This record gives sequence, structure tokens and C-alpha cells, in this order.
Amino acid sequence: MAPRTLDLTLTSAMDLKDVNLFSRLQVYAVVSVIGDPRSKHRTPADRSGGRNPIWNHPLRLTVDESAVLRFLLRTVRAFGDRDVGEVHVPLKELLSDSASVGSAKLASYQVRRPKGKPKGVLNFSYSFGEKVSAAAAAPPKAVNHVKPVMAYPVYPPPPPPAGYPGYLPLAGNGGRRTMRVTIGMGTRTQVTVAVSGTNLYLNLQLLGSSSSVLIGFL
Repeated sequence: MAPRTLDLTLTSAMDLKDVNLFSRLQVYAVVSVIGDPRSKHRTPADRSGGRNPIWNHPLRLTVDESAVLRFLLRTVRAFGDRDVGEVHVPLKELLSDSASVGSAKLASYQVRRPKGKPKGVLNFSYSFGEKVSAAAAAPPKAVNHVKPVMAYPVYPPPPPPAGYPGYLPLAGNGGRRTMRVTIGMGTRTQVTVAVSGTNLYLNLQLLGSSSSVLIGFL
């Protein structure tokens, strides 16, 4: 069945159960279509009406003809609101009593406590509008504004510049290098560097005198 608009005016309630022990009832109504949480509407709370609140609050719903309306009456409390009662109204009942499209009618329904015991009366007026298309009744689709992630190519690191000196590895003789240094008329000194694991060993050996200068690796 095609959905149609429903104009409701929540007028008042009478003779409700007083569920507040230490404060005055401040009742408001929450209207929704059972099975559709997006259809929820709420009236302001009546701060002074007590067990006989008055709202005169208009609202509009788009409903299917097979829907069931739920009117939940609640009261404001300092430590959390509390249910007073509720009313379930099949839409077919309102359609069968409606004279024509656009004509307003009054309705009164018994309020039932959360455990099912009747207590109080809910009053409202209603009128139906023309049928609407399913596309018009559907909620708008959410637009995804997330920007796409750009992928960038991975390039290999550049080669070192020309002429860049490398490190002289400790090769040969199990990681041992020998260096002889002769300075002027001094004494030639042989330096042996050995690596074992994480340890570095230096061995200095005097080789005699010489008049030449020589630095080299063996």
C-alpha cells in the first residue's frame, strides 16, 4: 500500500497514574510508528497539568496504511524519566473512521500502564492527506564525503654521490688488518687491528728505525 501523510494534534490526557512520589507529574508524549525508530516525535512536557496534561502539539507523519501508532506517555524526573502509560492505535481504525481526505476528527483512547492495567485517557485529533509515492516518502540517502586516498609510486633511494669514500672492511685473517706507520727518523710501529664478535683488539709492535715515511695496509 502507498504511504500517506497523517497530521496529528496531541491535545491532552486525563486521569493518569501519578508515578512520582516526591514531585509533581510533568508529562510529555512520544509518538512513533512501531518498527520505524526514525518516525519518533515528542511533545513538550506540561509542567503544571499534573495528572491531566495539556499539549495541543501538532506534528506530521508519513505512514503506511498497515502501520500501528504508539503513544508513549512519560514524566520528567530528576533521576531519570519514567513511563506513565501508552496507547497503541492501528492506522486502519483511523482510516475507517475518517470521512474524507483533509477532514479533521477527534479520537480518545484508553491509556494502559506498563503492566497492562488501564488508567487514563489520551485525546488527539487527526486528518489524512493524499497518498505519496514511495520515492518521496523514503529518507534521503547519506552522501559519503570521504575523499579517496591517493597512492604514490615508491622510488628506490638515490645512489651515493661520485667519489664518496667507503669504509675499508676488515678482511682476511679472520677479520684482522695490519697497518705499519713510519714517521721521519722515528721508530716504525706496526699496528694490528683484530675484530672478534663485538670486541676490537689493537696490537702495537716496534719494528726499528727508518728514514722513510710509509703508511700502508697489509
